[in-house]
Amino acid sequence: MTKTKDQRADSVCPLPLNQILGGDCIQIMNSLPAGSVDLIFADPPYNLQLKGDLHRPDNSRVDAVDDHWDQFSSFAVYDAFTRDWLAAARRLLKPDGAIWVIGSYHNIFRVGAELQNQGFWIMNDVIWRKSNPMPNFRGKRLTNAHETLIWAAKSETSKYTFNYEALKSLNEGIQMRSDWVLPICNGGERLKDAAGDKAHPTQKPESLLHRVIVGTTSPGDVVLDPFFGTGTTGAVAKMLGRDYIGIEREEAYREVAARRLSRVRRFDADAIATTRAKRAEIRIPFGQVIERGMLRPGEELFSLGNRHKAKVRADGSLIGNDVKGSIHQVGAALEGAPSCNGWTYWHFRREGKMIPLDILRQQIRAEMEGDAPRPN
Repeated sequence: MTKTKDQRADSVCPLPLNQILGGDCIQIMNSLPAGSVDLIFADPPYNLQLKGDLHRPDNSRVDAVDDHWDQFSSFAVYDAFTRDWLAAARRLLKPDGAIWVIGSYHNIFRVGAELQNQGFWIMNDVIWRKSNPMPNFRGKRLTNAHETLIWAAKSETSKYTFNYEALKSLNEGIQMRSDWVLPICNGGERLKDAAGDKAHPTQKPESLLHRVIVGTTSPGDVVLDPFFGTGTTGAVAKMLGRDYIGIEREEAYREVAARRLSRVRRFDADAIATTRAKRAEIRIPFGQVIERGMLRPGEELFSLGNRHKAKVRADGSLIGNDVKGSIHQVGAALEGAPSCNGWTYWHFRREGKMIPLDILRQQIRAEMEGDAPRPN
């Protein structure tokens, strides 16, 4: 089949990994190879429609977002801009890619509708509840204490990345919810320009990007941010062993981001590894432990506290108190329970220590994946 001109360009144009590209994000995204990016994190202009300055009760001026890049002449103009950049983003995503878009009440509903219009498949909307929001100084509305993120796959059939167990670990073993309580960017994390003012009015905290990238990408993935600003997405991606592509049209922001990224160091491979879902782990039959000689037929296994014991048989089954069966069946029968995870229930003795049987399963898995731990 003869390739079109665009297809030929896509096949030879390399990805500008770990670079900040200057210019219009729509034009640049359309120049990159189609189907080449794993995740897009987008923090587009919010179109705040501010009318005049905002002042505190003491009449001091609030440093609000009044930059030219956030100003659009009408909703129609903003909607056209949203349509074009989302189309360019969708073209860039791999078939199993996904996108995160963050916004406020000014724009997020319009963005969400356009995501659905273009065939993206929304998985969650996430409420980022700010633990330290800016007060409403005029006292005429509720304090704006949150922003909304939309997480969407490229299509309904996309096999998107979701590291459920990793997010659960971040949340002290509890399933991660769709309301995230995190502080806004302040203190030492807030970047300043040469005059000591905020380098960017809407710099996002690294904690927010850490959660997004750990939860929905894998090491080595390519993360693109079409509204790069001062480079929070790139900084967190680099630390976590992902490649990034940043697009930013404002030179002042690019300079700040470049300095920031030059100081970032990538964590080592062990540090960026995340907890995997049980269903994603390699299944190891207990019989392999016997075949490999890690345990010998006739050795005894013990429950915690030595309340029960069973003997290992050559075929990978156990026998204990005249009960025969798998490590799970025998454990359940001895405990009078409907089920039992034999890997965590049974222990074996080495040099006077009781060692969980599961350490042997972990060792086999690690050997299959190329990095084997050893029991102490």
